Amino acid sequence: MGLLSSFSQWRETRYQNHISNMRDQGKCPDCQGRGYTVYPYNEFAYFNSFDCPSCQGSGSFSYWETLR
Repeated sequence: MGLLSSFSQWRETRYQNHISNMRDQGKCPDCQGRGYTVYPYNEFAYFNSFDCPSCQGSGSFSYWETLR
């Protein structure tokens, strides 16, 4: 059980570091400030891009934080 809890703690720490880095840069943590996310249509065709559902396409951290 110690291994599973340490892995869970490592993942949470890594996520919090990612959030703080994106806060410092002013970017949305989910789309890295691009304003869109890319979903593969299938492995042989093109990729579809959609507005980021977390920041509604703005790419800013402050907007992401208010919607969260």
